[in-house]
Amino acid sequence: MREAVLYSNLKSGIRCDLCARRCVIHDGENGFCRVRTAKDGKLYTLVYGLLDGMAADPIEKKPLFHFAPGSSAFSISTSSCNFRCQFCLNYHSSHRKSPVGQKLEPEEIVHLAKKYDCGGITYTYTEPTIFMELAHDTASIAHSEGMFNTFVTNGYMTREAIDYIAPYLDAASVNFKGSGNKKFYKELMSVPKVEPIFESMLAMKEKGIFVEITNLIIPEVGDSVQDTTSMAKWVVENLGPKTPFHVIAFAPTFKMTHLPRTSAAILERHIAAAKEAGLVFVYSGNIAGHDYENTYCPECGFKAVERYSVYLGKNNLNKNGRCPQCDADLNISGVKWMIPGKGRFRLF
Repeated sequence: MREAVLYSNLKSGIRCDLCARRCVIHDGENGFCRVRTAKDGKLYTLVYGLLDGMAADPIEKKPLFHFAPGSSAFSISTSSCNFRCQFCLNYHSSHRKSPVGQKLEPEEIVHLAKKYDCGGITYTYTEPTIFMELAHDTASIAHSEGMFNTFVTNGYMTREAIDYIAPYLDAASVNFKGSGNKKFYKELMSVPKVEPIFESMLAMKEKGIFVEITNLIIPEVGDSVQDTTSMAKWVVENLGPKTPFHVIAFAPTFKMTHLPRTSAAILERHIAAAKEAGLVFVYSGNIAGHDYENTYCPECGFKAVERYSVYLGKNNLNKNGRCPQCDADLNISGVKWMIPGKGRFRLF
């Protein structure tokens, strides 16, 4: 065990201040995430350096389409999560009751990332908030080595947690499900409220963390176009119209195998709604070969980045990450890690 960060001692127990649940944990018990435990007046993390997932991925898989296009990221995770999504793709890890994994220290993780020629490290697969101490220490070393750090997160973290990781976090893919519908989150994800996610995105913007958003559309239970419109309008007003917005297709899994896969037609309705609300860069996900996987310049219409699924086909951006034809701003971040030309993970 490693002593945790960001906790408070209360008369009623120890309060964890990382996740927006702010669990009050009694001695000998674990928090909702199952990997933070109280003992003798202190809070401990049970997953420091205990990795149950790692791989070299294209950055587009996160998905991050506007951050360091064409680069690769060494992706890591630990067991468990602070959500209980009934449709989780990584349920074998996120729903574990006891953590498992390979023991690696932050220095070793950075070494592996460099060994596999990755431009940076992504904390993903399960929720990085629950292994924040490991993410923080690894990210600090990665930055000192000139590498980037990104989160793939449900956004359900405290302001204190964002302040803690912000000096080393370059970008975040904030993953919504069911367009942030409150009833959906409560009944199918065991999440009591959605407001902290929006508060987190505002805090990330304030701290200069580049944000992209995904929205998983699940037929029959989480496919309200009105909810997508409401979310898109919030993003336009608070984060800006050029914030990348990914509309993701659902595939039957875990406890929701009885539902159909999201069709291209359903996805296109949500894409149209997001664009109508004012978002400029709206993408499809999990429907390979769809034209909404590409980045087009909103000024001249030039295809600036070509993709197939989560793989880069060709990065046509100029050296400043702008449209090569008219020099329009396409809201590309992480340019210093960008790899122009044909992608290393090219499929076609």
